Amino acid sequence: MNIEIANRLLQYRKASGLSQEELAEKIGVSRQAVSKWERSEASPDTDNLILLAEVYGVTLDELLRGKSEDSKAKEDTADDFTPDENTTYSEKKHVSFKNGIHVRNEKDTVDISFKEGINVKSDDGTRVHVGTDGIHVHDGEKVRAYTNENGHIMVDDSIEHNENSKEKALKRFPAWAVSLGIFFAWGFSGVFFGWTLAWISFLLIPLYYSLVDAVFKRNPSHFAYPVLCVIFQMITGFVFGGWHWGWIAYLTIPIYYGITAVFKKPKNK
Repeated sequence: MNIEIANRLLQYRKASGLSQEELAEKIGVSRQAVSKWERSEASPDTDNLILLAEVYGVTLDELLRGKSEDSKAKEDTADDFTPDENTTYSEKKHVSFKNGIHVRNEKDTVDISFKEGINVKSDDGTRVHVGTDGIHVHDGEKVRAYTNENGHIMVDDSIEHNENSKEKALKRFPAWAVSLGIFFAWGFSGVFFGWTLAWISFLLIPLYYSLVDAVFKRNPSHFAYPVLCVIFQMITGFVFGGWHWGWIAYLTIPIYYGITAVFKKPKNK
């Protein structure tokens, strides 16, 4: 590719306030491909050139050859004014209407589409999402507001967007590896029906992670209690022959979540 075109692609991308990753995602290519175009190591095909022109809001001719003399003359005429005390200046913004409405400047982004809903992201970390799953607001630190399934506005200031180190460490713990070890040890040992029942060890994975989540969120309803009921019925059925009464464990599920609802009352604000 011509080095001038490569430099032009780089300048247009920077003027649009897009990173290589963001641009690559918009036009459906890899970040490495964008990087090669801007280093003049490869050339985008015709389809990608058209997409680039649409994203940057320029014609294909302007993208390849630069702005014409007529375009420059019009810009010079438009800029030929004397600012007064009432003149205000704004940051350079990029607006795109591809698959919705997208507005970006150096600090904030606004994306509106039928598929993703409305998403607003501010430079200070504040994020707002409005979609079919409700309204979610996060201030980037500790406070998170959202609407629940009943349409009530909930405010949870007991959590942080960034998990603390202890929670991260517990969630990184390879529970799947432990379950796999139990599975093989149980199966080869042959005790308690061996391989026939050893698969239950894999149910420990959702139990572990949901327990960690319930503890740190201070919300017992996050615990995967129905999975515990499945384990109970399998053990009572295979080991004690209690297939005819082990299913009673499932009747305790609504009782469990009813009790957790009492202890975890939502904050309406």
